[in-house]
Amino acid sequence: MASTIPDPLARSEGAPVDPPATDRPGRVEAHGIDHIPDTERHGHPRELFSVWAAANVNYLSLVIGGALVLMGLSLWQAVGVIVVGNLFWLLTGLLATSGPAAGAPSEVITRAVYGVLGNRVNNAVGGWLVSVCYFALNLAAAATAAFALVEKAGLTANTPVKVAVIVVIAALTLVISVYGHGLIIKLYLPITLVLAGAFTVVALAVLRHADFSYAPAEPVHGTALWALLLAGTTMIASGPLSYTTSADFSRYLPRTASKKAIIGWTAFGAFLPSVIVCSLGAFAATAVDMTDPQTALQEILPGWFVPVFLLALVIGTIAINALTAYSAGLALQAVGLPVRRSVSVLFDGAVAVALTLYGLLVSDFLDTVSNALQVITVLIGPMAAVYATDVLLRRCRYDGPALSDETPGGPFWYTAGVNRAGALALVGGVTTAALCADTLYTGPVAAALGGVDLSLPAGMGVSAALYALLMRNDRVLTAARAAA
Repeated sequence: MASTIPDPLARSEGAPVDPPATDRPGRVEAHGIDHIPDTERHGHPRELFSVWAAANVNYLSLVIGGALVLMGLSLWQAVGVIVVGNLFWLLTGLLATSGPAAGAPSEVITRAVYGVLGNRVNNAVGGWLVSVCYFALNLAAAATAAFALVEKAGLTANTPVKVAVIVVIAALTLVISVYGHGLIIKLYLPITLVLAGAFTVVALAVLRHADFSYAPAEPVHGTALWALLLAGTTMIASGPLSYTTSADFSRYLPRTASKKAIIGWTAFGAFLPSVIVCSLGAFAATAVDMTDPQTALQEILPGWFVPVFLLALVIGTIAINALTAYSAGLALQAVGLPVRRSVSVLFDGAVAVALTLYGLLVSDFLDTVSNALQVITVLIGPMAAVYATDVLLRRCRYDGPALSDETPGGPFWYTAGVNRAGALALVGGVTTAALCADTLYTGPVAAALGGVDLSLPAGMGVSAALYALLMRNDRVLTAARAAA
């Protein structure tokens, strides 16, 4: 993949322009995890740009960019880490190519990797649980900005008001998720334009105050510097690696859609705003205290623009959370619950709202969830690597109807419903990553290396190599490669 430069300007030929009745913006999406027939495929890969751009012009990117400088990196070291970490969006783009090939979401395609029953476990942990935790954390971030907006409107953000704000933000998010793919494609281009305009003002203010020659008073060198660089890269890469669900948003494209265009528009749509917004966070950290970014940035923004900035933070978080809730709903279906996608999305939203309310109003639960997600990076890296390896091994040839077959005689039942190659590769990669991690705990390998965290490259490398080795004689995979 690294040797191929995707062409973001490529486009599929002959793709129908108008969406079918099952995927129109004003109607609740009819499909869930079922196969999308060729007659209902539509659209162009370029539509994916705004989907991923809108989701990545957000508050979290500002926070992470500022955190890199607070960790002890110089400004340009931080920018370098931001660029390298965001290159992992190419992997997200590669996974997105499996959507049109199968006419199915990622939650179903990974049956080829783990088997029908093994994939239910994968979706329960790596899909649903992680997505709901991210939903709650992002909702908490949006709520904090909304509380400040309410205060500026002259209202007191007491407990009833806070509850109402959280519920309203969640409701707006879930409306987008329930209506689904058609509305997301239609709505995210104007959202991208609005957010781009708002963050242009932020950029002008930040760049006017930034210290472009910033370096910490006591620069870090040697092993400590490598530890910081790798930790920062892992933190940035956790964003794209958490989107092993990118096929969810490309599956309606015609199967003839250009794979290079799908990779290019997906990766470019996420990479560009992520690099810009994360870098703004790093630049801002040279001028203000980014331990509290929302308050600190208000010191350098024009007074009239502060409410607009807070509203933009809320809108950006709604955009990213709508994608998360959408995929979480599909994951819940893929676990085996016999419910419609709209119902599963609403259930996910209710759980996330409950977690957010508990975390913001009762305890430090969200801190606990945030810490847990730091550890989960040892899981999502190997998960993405195994999935990507399967796409490459099969040359992106997937049989959508066959993937929908959950019977013991189906081609993806494997042994007792589990593909041992996928399970062993994932366990091997996660174990390796855990031994190399230096997050909430220090693994023995990281300790021996003086705190250098190699969990990301080691975990992904081991899981990919194991999967390729163990799948070399798989009958279905061999047939798929022969047909490519």
